[in-house]
Amino acid sequence: MRAASPGLRAAVILVALVLVAPTLVVIPMSFTAGTTFSFPPDDWSLRWYREFVTDPAWRTAIFNSLRIAVAVAALSVVLGTAAAIGLVRATFRGTTVLRALLLSPMTVPNIVTAIAVYVLFLRWQLNGTYLGFVLAHTAVALPFVVISVSSSLQGFDRRLETAASSLGASPWTVFRRITLPLVLPGVLSGAVFAFVTSFDEVVIALFLQSPTLTTLPVQMYKSVTLEIDPTIAAASSVVVVVVSLLILLPQLRAARRLVKENPA
Repeated sequence: MRAASPGLRAAVILVALVLVAPTLVVIPMSFTAGTTFSFPPDDWSLRWYREFVTDPAWRTAIFNSLRIAVAVAALSVVLGTAAAIGLVRATFRGTTVLRALLLSPMTVPNIVTAIAVYVLFLRWQLNGTYLGFVLAHTAVALPFVVISVSSSLQGFDRRLETAASSLGASPWTVFRRITLPLVLPGVLSGAVFAFVTSFDEVVIALFLQSPTLTTLPVQMYKSVTLEIDPTIAAASSVVVVVVSLLILLPQLRAARRLVKENPA
């Protein structure tokens, strides 16, 4: 494999710096002891992190986001895994159209989805409800599970299922003992992406929010537009760290597994 040219390396490093630079500024500002943003901080303190976890508005928003994201991840895994298996193994015509329909939330702008969901949920009286948030976020998160599980199924040897069935195993037993363990890495990756997608989603949440149900991204948006204080920097830092860890952990797990399977 040819090594990357110096120009390409420089371009990649430059893009990485541009993407990472805001985070390198926001995180230090979250530790300021003052009441305004300053970089670098004159004095260091955990004041705004304490405010983030003790203020009722922020604490409620965190709880709502976690509660919704966990439900979205679970529902997306069930529906997405079933859809991926059906699409990969389907023999009827129209699977391409069906796949495009399932993956369309990834290509449709969030604002278009948000308006459509808002109008539809008004009729169903789901705006401002926990169920409404879960259903809307599941529709957006589902494609990530479908893609992850479909990728795991591409290298799946179906003769293992045939052998288990020939030995008397029921379809549910075959799925539970053979299929699921082999595609589990894809299922877990899809669950992580579904959780992060719901936890970090703001556009649809702005349309579905109510005075009694506000998610963390919406609370952060309100903090920026209504009253600016360093609490938003602390909240942003926590979200960046949590989301980064959730995305990196499956990658590290896959890397360790690859090293074990192919020792030097």
